[in-house]
Amino acid sequence: MSSKHALREQFRQRRRQLLAAAEPGIRAAADALAGTLAPDQALGIYWPLSGEADLRNLAAQILALPRVSEGTLTYRHWQAGDALSHDDSRILAPSQGPDLDASALGLLLVPALAFDQHGFRLGYGGGWFDRLRSDPIWRAVPALAVLPAGCLVEQLPSDHWDVPFHGWLDEQGAHWLQAV
Repeated sequence: MSSKHALREQFRQRRRQLLAAAEPGIRAAADALAGTLAPDQALGIYWPLSGEADLRNLAAQILALPRVSEGTLTYRHWQAGDALSHDDSRILAPSQGPDLDASALGLLLVPALAFDQHGFRLGYGGGWFDRLRSDPIWRAVPALAVLPAGCLVEQLPSDHWDVPFHGWLDEQGAHWLQAV
C-alpha cells in the first residue's frame, strides 16, 4: 500500500468527522471569494461527493463544473437546473455546452482530503486536476484546495507530476501561498 493510499483513508475519515462543523464557514469563505471575481469570469467548483463541502449554492454570478471525458478534464458553465450526466469518472457534470477556456475562469475551488504548506493537495488519486493544471495556461488560473482546517499538514508525499496549488480554503477563510 502506498503512503498516499494510506493517507487517503486516514484523511477521508478525518474530513468526514470535521466537515459538519467546518462547512458553513467554508461556504461563507467561498461566497466572499466569489464576490471578488470579475463579472464575466466563472467560479470553478465541483459536484460534491460524500464528505466534501457543498458549494453549489454560492452567490457567484457564473459557476462552472468540471467534466472528465475521453481522458481530459474540462469545465463547462453550470447553474441549478441544467442537464447533468455522469462523466467518465462517474461524477455528475454538465452534459451540454461548450468546454471553457482557462481565461473564462477566475478561480478554481477543488476538493481535497489533505493539503500541505507547500501547496500540495491530496486528492482521490485520479490525477485529473494535476493533468489539467500541468498546462501553463490552466496553472495561471488561481486554484485553492477546499477542506476543513483540521486536514492541513506540514508536508504530504508528492510525485513529479503533482502541481502545487496557490493555497487553500477552509472555515477560517482563504489562505494564499503564492501571489496570484
